[in-house]
Amino acid sequence: MSEGTRLEWKKAPDELVEFLAKEMKTVKCDYRKMFGYPAYFINGNMFTGIHGETLFLRLADSDVQRIMKENSGVAFFEVMKGRPMKGYVALPKSLYSQPGLFKKWVQESIRYVSSLPPKQKKK
Repeated sequence: MSEGTRLEWKKAPDELVEFLAKEMKTVKCDYRKMFGYPAYFINGNMFTGIHGETLFLRLADSDVQRIMKENSGVAFFEVMKGRPMKGYVALPKSLYSQPGLFKKWVQESIRYVSSLPPKQKKK
């Protein structure tokens, strides 16, 4: 990317932002924006959020393989094309529109991220 070039990202759909906020109301987590998009953290570690029109989750490697095998349309999450974020998956609407299925995977994400050491704040 040359100097002065900016990445242009799509605005997150209001319905998706509201959906995720509603789902996170009962989860003991912190909210903040990452790159202008909503993201949720446990002990400083991001576990779910939205980027553009994409809802994503962070999972253990074994769960990444399992969710991809069990659900069509799940893909590695990439903020920049060709650069997947390790342990993060992008969820298709067909998965998160099924409340029970979405809750199951959010719980797996919470379980995994809760097992990680707390992220130290940068000075």
